[in-house]
Amino acid sequence: MTVPPVWAQLVYLVAAVCFILALKGLSSPKSARRGNLVGAAGAILATATVVITGNLDHLMGIGIALAIGVVIGAVGAYRVRMTQMPQVVALFNGVGGCAAAIVALVELDEIAQAGGASTFHLVATAFTIVIGSVSFTGSIVTFLKLQELMTTRPVTFAGYPILYGLALLSAVGFGVFLALFPTMVAGFALAVIGAGVGVLLVLPVGGADVPIVISLLNAFTGLSVAASGYVLENPLLLIAGTLVGAAGTLLTKLMATAMGRSLSNTLFGALKGGSTLGGGQASDRPVKSTGPADVAILLAYASRVIIVPGYGLAVAQAQHTLRQLVDLLTERGVKVDYAVHPVAGRMPGHMNVLLAEAQVPYDQLREADDIDSDFRNADVALVVGANDVVNPAAETSPGAPIYGMPILHAIQARQVVFLKRSMRPGFAGIENDLLYAPQTTLLFGDAKDSLTKVLAEVKTL
Repeated sequence: MTVPPVWAQLVYLVAAVCFILALKGLSSPKSARRGNLVGAAGAILATATVVITGNLDHLMGIGIALAIGVVIGAVGAYRVRMTQMPQVVALFNGVGGCAAAIVALVELDEIAQAGGASTFHLVATAFTIVIGSVSFTGSIVTFLKLQELMTTRPVTFAGYPILYGLALLSAVGFGVFLALFPTMVAGFALAVIGAGVGVLLVLPVGGADVPIVISLLNAFTGLSVAASGYVLENPLLLIAGTLVGAAGTLLTKLMATAMGRSLSNTLFGALKGGSTLGGGQASDRPVKSTGPADVAILLAYASRVIIVPGYGLAVAQAQHTLRQLVDLLTERGVKVDYAVHPVAGRMPGHMNVLLAEAQVPYDQLREADDIDSDFRNADVALVVGANDVVNPAAETSPGAPIYGMPILHAIQARQVVFLKRSMRPGFAGIENDLLYAPQTTLLFGDAKDSLTKVLAEVKTL
């Protein structure tokens, strides 16, 4: 191992501190933007230092690859819609895992040519290959589910548990074989098996549990990067990967708690006969519908309004219109807060980012545990594009895929106004009894169009 110069080691230390500060910054909407910039600065420092001190071959190819990556990243960041952020995160997870697996395969080739390495080094190499491959293909399937390019319902078939078990045993077996006989054939075989395990891991997961899987795969990517840091004898990769792995693991636990289910139930519930599968059909029971003028009167003459945002708000890109409506209501003396459920949208923090983009004041963003008890004193609960997070089935229907998930008790408000495009069920694929509650009225249509009309009506009052 070539020891980098002292100045390079100090830069690596600064970069590692940047990663830690970035992670800390991402823990709050107020500091998230700054945290992202600090993390990006650390990555640039680390990359530049490697290029300067690494005595690298094929600099032209590396430079071209970097340029292509920068262009794709910049164009993608500017063009991606907020509703597609979860898909982008899934792809980033997959790309990170794939990169770690490729690096480990390249390192394995050098080991094979050198005639071997320490057992621990080979174990780390095998671990990086298999976990990186699992993260890659698992993230791709997650992307397809989020983008609805494939069904969001659990996919299983007869013999699935047996195939799954054989794939896991094969991964362990080939990992041991690679540690004993480091050949490229064993490495490629392990990568293919890991890719298969990644697909089998995510297919049985239903739409309601996709946010948990995103977080889990993020942790997998971090672990594969940390292992690649050991393989390459690069302490900065080891630190960065460990941070991502630890943060992803903690977030997965928090997300599973927020969904009211264990991780094993999330991953294997469909294989046990339980399912995250919803019926997917709307009921023919009658509902009460209303118009923008009536909603405007309810909101304008209320004392307390709580807004529950959801994925439909993001799809309609209605966050700016909603903020204007809230600002107008606040000027009229109405107390308004946003009740942000941790799994609203398609990934953790989705609603926070969406509302921050519209410059919603942070003190109006209330976490579910903090605001839930306020619904019983609210004149109006305005549900904009949310569904599963206010669905009473989480408490009343043991067979429901969201049963046990802590929800926002919008049903306790004196009046509930539900903005929906149609009677189609939410991402979990089940009916929402709140739609049929006596105090609930529905305003059908695109959320942005509906809110624009409500805003116009409030201005006339």
